[in-house]
Amino acid sequence: MKVLIEIPDNEATFGLKVLQSLSFIRKAKPMTKATADLWDDLKEAAEEVKLHKQGKIKLKTAQELLNEL
Repeated sequence: MKVLIEIPDNEATFGLKVLQSLSFIRKAKPMTKATADLWDDLKEAAEEVKLHKQGKIKLKTAQELLNEL
């Protein structure tokens, strides 16, 4: 299982040391700013798809997106 944990920058070093000291943690490494931004964008997109499937929002078609370019 993968778990994403958000730690304030000023506590990140300590938090990583604690996680890495636990025997059952396989890998603990910080995300780059770009990776964190991409993660947030993907979560937002997944939420929009979920809402669209529930009929709560209408998404643009591929043609509409191309027309914007």
